[in-house]
Amino acid sequence: MGTEKSSIRRGWTLAAVVVLGAVACAPSQQAASRVGGPVTLMSNGWIDATATLDPATTPVYEGDAPMKFEFLKDMRKGDALTLSAYSLGAHSGTHIDAPMHFVLGGASIDRMPLQPLIGPARVIDIPDGVQAIDVAELNRHEWKGAQRVIFRTRSSLRGWMASANFHRDFAYIAPDAAQLLADAGVQLVGIDYISAEQFGAPAPMTHRILLGKGIPIVEGLSLEGVSAGDYDLIVLPIKVGGHEGAPARAILRKRTR
Repeated sequence: MGTEKSSIRRGWTLAAVVVLGAVACAPSQQAASRVGGPVTLMSNGWIDATATLDPATTPVYEGDAPMKFEFLKDMRKGDALTLSAYSLGAHSGTHIDAPMHFVLGGASIDRMPLQPLIGPARVIDIPDGVQAIDVAELNRHEWKGAQRVIFRTRSSLRGWMASANFHRDFAYIAPDAAQLLADAGVQLVGIDYISAEQFGAPAPMTHRILLGKGIPIVEGLSLEGVSAGDYDLIVLPIKVGGHEGAPARAILRKRTR
């Protein structure tokens, strides 16, 4: 814990500025910065693992609320200021599921503790041919002992988090693997598409298992240029009172020890 805390303290001040200032860029500017995958922030090793929210490039889960961004006022058109309005679902782009999403009486996004959202994380590469991350697949990788586990899957290899087309055959975390992770005390689980659950699953067992243990799920991470290994992670959701999820900004920094 001492090593973890000291590592977080060194990076926290700059990282917080980056996270809180993230929404200052216009969508077109953000989209341009995303070409070629995640970008390094301020040359200090932090990698932006957040999908840009843009209706032209961001997938929306089938049946979920569409994204709409508009300028109410625009200095480029002669207005005295620029002013925008956003309309989108709580589970748009890179976002966090809080327990309330599938657990009756579970914590809402504003009442989730910060501790699981900040600290060491292990990125695990899942081959393109694997759709179900089950116990057999999970145990092919070195995940034990990791405090936070993030899966880089076919979605990153195929660039699906930068494509407005929704793909039903995304890789997902099977319930048996979710149970193994939960039983091992993993504090956070992340994946690189907009759901960790199999599309069309008869019941949301993966969500119920993880969220039932108070384990937040980060979905829609942008990991195109991220390699497998150990990282420091900071992922902070918008603080919306009394709701089950929210878009988030996620950044990673490779750990050197």
